[in-house]
Amino acid sequence: MFFRVFEGNLRYNTCKFDIVEGVIMLHYFVQKIRIKYQHTIIMEAQNWININCRPRIIVRRKLIEIPWMLSTENYLKKRPTILVVDDTPENLAFISEILKYKYEVKVAINGKTALTIVDRFSIDLILLDVIMPGMNGYEVCRQIKAKKNGHSIPVIFLTSKSKAKDQEFGFSVGAADYINKPMSPPITMARINIHLENKASSDFLHDQNAFLETEVQRRVKELSVIQDVTINALTGLAETRHKETGNHIVRTQYYVKILADQLYLHGKDPKIVTQEYITMVFKTAPLHDIGKVGIPDSILLKPGELTTKEFEIMKSHAKLGYDAIVKAEYEVDSEYPFLNSAKEIALGHHEKWDGSGYPSGLSEEDIPLSARLMAVADVFDALVSKRVYKEAMTHDEAFEIINEGRGTHFDPLLVDIMFERRNDFIHISEKYKD
Repeated sequence: MFFRVFEGNLRYNTCKFDIVEGVIMLHYFVQKIRIKYQHTIIMEAQNWININCRPRIIVRRKLIEIPWMLSTENYLKKRPTILVVDDTPENLAFISEILKYKYEVKVAINGKTALTIVDRFSIDLILLDVIMPGMNGYEVCRQIKAKKNGHSIPVIFLTSKSKAKDQEFGFSVGAADYINKPMSPPITMARINIHLENKASSDFLHDQNAFLETEVQRRVKELSVIQDVTINALTGLAETRHKETGNHIVRTQYYVKILADQLYLHGKDPKIVTQEYITMVFKTAPLHDIGKVGIPDSILLKPGELTTKEFEIMKSHAKLGYDAIVKAEYEVDSEYPFLNSAKEIALGHHEKWDGSGYPSGLSEEDIPLSARLMAVADVFDALVSKRVYKEAMTHDEAFEIINEGRGTHFDPLLVDIMFERRNDFIHISEKYKD
């Protein structure tokens, strides 16, 4: 708040109020020719209605010789904000006078008010008296450092205590520096400048790290979207060749996730079966039959039983799908975990636990886990789904066949887990029924 008053032969007087909870500071400027004087009147306010208008102190100081036109540049740009905490009004007036031409200054006459100001305003540095009634400077500093918005604010203690143990204790509660009383303005300004520069550098690095973290998250999300789009495009291409399979891709995708989730809950292969792994096999499961794009329609869409020769051609879809993904991986000249999972599923989902599967004749745990998961999901869905060459089986019949293949066609552990989640399999089968 600014206003002007005229008095006697003075050129002009200007008054400024600094109002902070508990303290009103009236700066009364008097200018004669080019010499400017300041009278600072400090009053305490118990509340906004009851103001004690009797001044606690009046400080008269000669300021500076000022030019007729003062530049407003420093006042228009954002200036650091310094909070001065001292229970002595004379000290508040003196320190405010030193700082006000370079910094925004807020004052507090006790620790409680200081904590309120830190909560309400953005503070860049705090000058904090150590010896105060009620809450001393050490406790104020401790509470400020415990605040989310206060832990990075440099706190400089103002004290007449010069013993090493006192300063050591101050640093232990979070102080950045000490300034001994009586204060030297040049030393005070130099110390403040150093700590503000350090804080500015720290804030810059923090902002940079936050930006980089946000950018990494953005790129990860972007890559995830690209993966999803790529997988959906490829599976969509496969579906155009074999539309009768309907929701087979969706159902098998969820069957695989159910099995993987249960493995995770059992703590099986914790180094392999992580939440990231479960997400990856869920996303890549739809690519298991991508190789069928290379199978002739006369075989792929044949309504009857395949001949031995035709079946050999049909079996080649596993290798065709694997080769297509390998080629795509080669084109980008890099390896990605989701592509490894896709290759394992495409190539190995027809392998059998006893080694009688195709195309590589792998057995037991030589078969990648993702392919073993897919084998159970793929066969179960084929059994309960209608095809041009067969009718759909009941769920009970399909579970019986899966159980018969335990330890020969399928991983015994996965069969046991499937029965634990039997109701979930049935739910998915009904929910995404063709």
